[in-house]
Amino acid sequence: MPQVRIIAKNFMDMVASLPAVKLNKLYENAFICEAILRSLPPLAKKYVLQMLYIDSPVSAKSMEEWVLPDGSSKHKVAIDRLMQLRLLTEAEDRKKETAYRLNPKFQGNLRKHLVHGGILPREAMASNITVRLPSLEELEAYAAEQWETFLLHLINSTQAEKTMNFSSGMMKIFQRSIMSKRDKESPVLTEGGFQFLLMDTNAQLWYIIREYITNSEERQIEPADLISFLLELSFHCTGEAYNTNTLTDVQKSVIKDLADLGLLKLQQGRKESWFIPTKLVTNLSISLSDSTSRRQGFVVVETNFRLYAYSTSKLHCEILRLFARVEYQLPNLIVSAITKESLYHAFQNGITAEQIISFLQQNAHPRVAERLPSVPENVTDQIRLWESDLNRVEMTPAHFYDEFPSRDVFESACDFAREYGGLLWEDSKKMSLVVKGEVHMHMREFLRQQK
Repeated sequence: MPQVRIIAKNFMDMVASLPAVKLNKLYENAFICEAILRSLPPLAKKYVLQMLYIDSPVSAKSMEEWVLPDGSSKHKVAIDRLMQLRLLTEAEDRKKETAYRLNPKFQGNLRKHLVHGGILPREAMASNITVRLPSLEELEAYAAEQWETFLLHLINSTQAEKTMNFSSGMMKIFQRSIMSKRDKESPVLTEGGFQFLLMDTNAQLWYIIREYITNSEERQIEPADLISFLLELSFHCTGEAYNTNTLTDVQKSVIKDLADLGLLKLQQGRKESWFIPTKLVTNLSISLSDSTSRRQGFVVVETNFRLYAYSTSKLHCEILRLFARVEYQLPNLIVSAITKESLYHAFQNGITAEQIISFLQQNAHPRVAERLPSVPENVTDQIRLWESDLNRVEMTPAHFYDEFPSRDVFESACDFAREYGGLLWEDSKKMSLVVKGEVHMHMREFLRQQK
């Protein structure tokens, strides 16, 4: 998928944005240290492991010699990443030259963890205590169903199952970031909201997690504690049951929200209750762009602009309505057409031609996904042409000036418009110019003073 404007960070960028005090607090947990190590670029991992048992600063020149000359760009990326996460701090060696040393707290805890291992704050429950646990296939289906229902609640609660009860506070957090409410009208999707729906599932999930962490203080939850808990969860085993009694009150409220998103599944026994991690939460510390968690494609596009979606999903139908005209829907088939009018509607809502084409390619049905191209070229070319046709003319409010009393007044007026950044056009022979609408009142006042 192309990068979408509202997605600006990955998980570790959010960790790096924490203040130094909170970041050092994270490094007190050995599992967090390992999660941070996992996330680093390969060369940055190498530097951390090489410096793990070096207690004195290492000169920048020495570190540059650790890589071949053609690896200088990767070296710079690795150093920048380690500095962002405050794993490296700048120091001076004996020759008063720039040197680096590992964060002492991170270094000490990672040493202990690698040598002695570690025990998670909670262990999996015995099978004789829990009821029948879902299989990995059932767990994946549950996560997909929860995620779809959550998105339907975000964009159109009337289309979602009424049996699902989501936290109203949590829904407001996400709705205000992708929805806007006009006076006396129901909420509508913003430009970012339309783009959000065309992202792949993992990009959507990261955006939701980012918003959840960013707004955690509204729910009296410390962002650093929430990040720490999410990273801890990534070390749990998919499909295993973990006792909820091992959690704090804040963590118990968090797992309810995560269960709504499909990251966890909650179950209740006769005496105990437990949560079961899905693949989505166990992949958090590595990457949310893991292609293995993507669902099978469902879209077939024909050369006559007809679009067939083999799906029973209400969400898929709502997404197709963003850029296509849905003609009819069968139990397992949605038939639609890509038209000039439906695409113009999409373009006006901030969706680009490349995002639509990428969505169709990413979700191509297995029967057509192996073809090159998976979407007919005449369709992709026409989508781009219709977008360029819409953007061919740009309307700008402007005012036309002529009949200046002298050339000096005309030239001073042109200079004045340039200074304000409002000059659109000038003709020195006919002494005429066009300025932007917002500069008109200033220009009128300037010309009065010239008279």
